[in-house]
Amino acid sequence: MSIRLLRAGLAGLAIALVPLSKGVAHEIVGNRFFPATLTIDDPGVNDELSFPTVSSFKTGDDPSFRQRDFSGEFSKRITEAFAVSIGSTYSHLGVPGGPVGIGANGFQNLETTFKYRVFKDPAHEFVMSVGLSVEWNGTGAQGVGADPFNTYTPTVYFGKGFGDLPDTLSGIRPVAVTGQIGYAIPGRRATTTFGIDPDRGDPTVDTEFQPRVLNWGASIQYSMPYLKSAVVDLGLPNFFNHLIPLVEATLQTPLSNTLTSGTLTTGTVNPGFLWVGNTFQFGIEALIPINRQSGTNVGVIAQLHFYLDDIDPRGIGKPIFGNAAQPASPFPRN
Repeated sequence: MSIRLLRAGLAGLAIALVPLSKGVAHEIVGNRFFPATLTIDDPGVNDELSFPTVSSFKTGDDPSFRQRDFSGEFSKRITEAFAVSIGSTYSHLGVPGGPVGIGANGFQNLETTFKYRVFKDPAHEFVMSVGLSVEWNGTGAQGVGADPFNTYTPTVYFGKGFGDLPDTLSGIRPVAVTGQIGYAIPGRRATTTFGIDPDRGDPTVDTEFQPRVLNWGASIQYSMPYLKSAVVDLGLPNFFNHLIPLVEATLQTPLSNTLTSGTLTTGTVNPGFLWVGNTFQFGIEALIPINRQSGTNVGVIAQLHFYLDDIDPRGIGKPIFGNAAQPASPFPRN
């Protein structure tokens, strides 16, 4: 999905943030639970289902229009450290200034992500993974922005918890940061469109260069489950002990082949919260564009996410090659 977001951003749709690769795993490293985040991918490798993820926002086009996305993604571990995910998004693009419900509808291109966890340090609550996402041309509708070519995005993911801080900084121990850095490579250097000038009737040729883009983002989280289980129990109502307030940022910066796209960074900053249970989580965030080209108002994104390795550890939550998944409670151990 990353290049779909990128292309949308460069065309004024930069906050099309329903993540197909964004927000699809959970990982436990030592006492640290890394939840599925909504607009960037977390560093974990697990069996999970994100369904549904919904978003609504106004694009950065002139004139701007309302876009609504509905998506789902399924991820399956092949081995304990390697997973493959597949997902897509159904989009509705409203007519600028038109009535609600009128506009273009269709699926974005199907995306597959191959992800491998390369490093895990429980003592320092650090984890790193590498991945490759492929957006498959011909699987989506060009009327809603699906590209007519494949896009390949190699990505590095990381997560770091602060549980190894000294006692004098115990209040910061529930904090964690995650991030990702990817490089989107379109399978086509340029797209040429032939048409007719409506005024003069002359043939026209329009060439759009497809840039290679740095897709980068991060999150900062404060885990209330970690605070209670690994730092101090404040005696709060149980609902609050399941919350993880967080802020995410998702950004796209064109780096090469930018003749028609320019090099302006677009994206959003996304404050919100997650509520985590033993087998699922729910999250909601605002989508705040960083500039006019990223959007024209604050949008919203929400997601329901299921931990399949906890729901059915000996069935759908078991790696294809490997032992049954161990319980992976989001509530850390002392």
